[in-house]
Amino acid sequence: MSTILQGGQGPVVATTIRVAIVEDLREVREGLARLVTGADGYACIGAFGSMEEAIPGIDANLPDVALVDIGLPGMSGIEGIRILKERHPGVQYLVLSVYDDDERIFEALCAGATGYLLKKTPHARLLEGLREAVEGGSPMSPEVARRVIGTFQRVRPPDRAAYDLTPHELRVLRLLADGHNYKTAAVELGVSVNTVAFHIKQIYEKLQVHSKTEAVTKALKSGLI
Repeated sequence: MSTILQGGQGPVVATTIRVAIVEDLREVREGLARLVTGADGYACIGAFGSMEEAIPGIDANLPDVALVDIGLPGMSGIEGIRILKERHPGVQYLVLSVYDDDERIFEALCAGATGYLLKKTPHARLLEGLREAVEGGSPMSPEVARRVIGTFQRVRPPDRAAYDLTPHELRVLRLLADGHNYKTAAVELGVSVNTVAFHIKQIYEKLQVHSKTEAVTKALKSGLI
């Protein structure tokens, strides 16, 4: 939301960043809301304790950026981001989590998260990260950025012909890269969940990986998709 202010050389546009917060711990949620509300140029337009509350709340009142915990009761923050990203692609989704493992980081990024900050992030950097996300950046804690780089460095792309993936397997792999899960990929392909699971098992074996994150990373690194 923009407000027109009168400056010495004419009108100046001051932009207020609208922030939604999804955090199950009440004291943390309320602390974040106070931080955002008390900062110049920011407004907290909603603070939710679960994704089940956040999705309809965000549907009704779109923020510029949503600050999302991923370890939530009920629906995970990652699944919630995936749903919201499909509905509201213009909103930015910034993870704020205690988890810094490869699996969660890449699941969140594949689901549509713009960036990934750890909960120990200083308040000033957190506010900076919210603005950075809205302005087109991808804020990440240093530890997270190092893990992202490390994962790509560990993946060595052999000759792509050696993988021998079928056209169906490549299509499933592209859907995984787009953030689909077994169920949504099955709907997209018009097949059963069991069929998707079979293709994914074949993909894992051919790529010699053990998770969706590793499969997508290796496929991107090797130019398969």
